[in-house]
Amino acid sequence: MIETDHINEALRLLADLGLPKGQHNERSALCLLALLNLTPDKDWSQAENPLLGITPIMDWSSQYYQKRYAPNSRETFRRFTMHQFVQAGLVLYNPDKLDRSTNSPKAVYQIESTTLELIRTFGSSTWTDNLASYLSNSQTLSENYARERKQIKIPVQIKDNTTVYLSPGNHSELIRKIIDEFAPRFAPGSQLIYVGDTGDKWGYFDKELLIRLGVNVDAHGKMPDVLFYFSEKNWLLLVEAVTSHGPVDAKRHNELSALFANSLAGLVYVTAFPTRSVLGRYLTEIAWETEVWSADSPSHLIHFNGKRFLGPY
Repeated sequence: MIETDHINEALRLLADLGLPKGQHNERSALCLLALLNLTPDKDWSQAENPLLGITPIMDWSSQYYQKRYAPNSRETFRRFTMHQFVQAGLVLYNPDKLDRSTNSPKAVYQIESTTLELIRTFGSSTWTDNLASYLSNSQTLSENYARERKQIKIPVQIKDNTTVYLSPGNHSELIRKIIDEFAPRFAPGSQLIYVGDTGDKWGYFDKELLIRLGVNVDAHGKMPDVLFYFSEKNWLLLVEAVTSHGPVDAKRHNELSALFANSLAGLVYVTAFPTRSVLGRYLTEIAWETEVWSADSPSHLIHFNGKRFLGPY
């Protein structure tokens, strides 16, 4: 008889694999089952490893196990289950296209092949020995995967001896151009304080410098994509990189003004676009008294009203 109580079995399997207690829940069990395409009528030896995104995983859970989740649960699945699966080396992220952007809607996950072979023996007489062998090598698997992913990240030199690696994608390419081309032209000699990353919010952060300038933000502060301090003029340049959404519109201007309200330096708001054609789609949204820079015309700056050009108000 084929066992159908796979959710409870998946929970035991996750515990055996050493996943943290935060992943010992029904959501994580269903993610595992979906990534194995282990429907209730299948045995563990029949596990597969299809490529699946977050929404297909949720749809699969509803179809085969009648577990329905609201569409706004996608971020919970990604942040509190799939992220940990990837970190543990249990699952691969975008194995079909390693340079796919982190926030791409086409992002997919797949059970790692060695892990799949192990899972196919779950419940068999060889499980204990196979698990012990797998766990003894699991750190190596995780390290190899992390090293492979680092090779396709975008290197950005932020100091003479410091390089940060940003997740691949157009957004990170634009951030690199902001640092390499915008800052030297319009804020020469400025100090980089913060660089965001789609895969890791705090890609680089000189928190001590920002505190000296009167601003202390916590992990929940909605930082701009790039932050510079131009000491020559005592300016903080708040730069938003826009490849698909998010210019400095009136709402974002108010958010940043509130976040940096205690700044001892004047605030300069900048929206950066990869091309003028992308800029054209957002012209009606950009807030007044802000600056716009386009990477395809790096020596020019577009000024949106106000009594002076680049500078705080």
